[in-house]
Amino acid sequence: MSEAATETPSGWRPKLLALDIDGTLVDWKEEMTPAVRKAVLAARDAGAHVVLSTGRSVYGIMPIIDLLGLQAGHGVASNGAVTFTYPPVEITSSVTFDPEPAVRMLLSHVPHALVAVEVVGRGYRTNAEFPEGEITGEMWIESLDDLVREPVTRVIVRDPAASSEDFVALAHSLGLQGTNYFVGYTAWLDLVPDGVSKASGLAGVAAALGVAQSDVLAIGDGRNDTEMLEWAGRGVAMGQAPEEVKASADAVTGPLSEDGAALEIASWFDLSL
Repeated sequence: MSEAATETPSGWRPKLLALDIDGTLVDWKEEMTPAVRKAVLAARDAGAHVVLSTGRSVYGIMPIIDLLGLQAGHGVASNGAVTFTYPPVEITSSVTFDPEPAVRMLLSHVPHALVAVEVVGRGYRTNAEFPEGEITGEMWIESLDDLVREPVTRVIVRDPAASSEDFVALAHSLGLQGTNYFVGYTAWLDLVPDGVSKASGLAGVAAALGVAQSDVLAIGDGRNDTEMLEWAGRGVAMGQAPEEVKASADAVTGPLSEDGAALEIASWFDLSL
């Protein structure tokens, strides 16, 4: 079980669950254990709002909503740049930025990198084919000039020949003024508008639902979860998360392989797994 909730008020129970997807709810095969599904649905049935909060696009979130059996609610996509309700899918907010300066700067250092810009609700426009399964939805291959011509919600820069450490160092060295960036477990860099993160997206959703920040339980495992874990009333890092992500959290639960998210949720809803 996750660490005891000694830092939260007596009798506290989350009113909103902000849940990362990859590495928190599902593995790289998009498989979810019965324990995780049981815990999430138990929280929902107890009256908590379940909000999937992810770097995935809206299109990429829908299979997980179906996998969980969620019938209606809110979601945070594209690392906070897009929020939506379902069903049917309705975009409730979309924050854009000019991608050209950051993309041109990055490609001057990694000239062979793959670039994708999001087409909200549909897929991505890319400069070349991405490795199979890495991005979802429709895809259009276009010139780099066309990709960066107009404001977008999100840009992915991917270098299959590099490491995540390479991209962390590169992002730090460049500063990337006017954008926010998140580095994944591989050489994968997400660019979103400055000031946008899962936390900013969740703040809007929580306000719409009438839920106080202090009543939010957030669980995640990636570098793009740091702001969310710091913002939430209780932020919990998965056991396999990088050390800097764990440091941003109030507690650390078990890894994905041990149903860490389910254990944390169950501890608040008197659920036996």
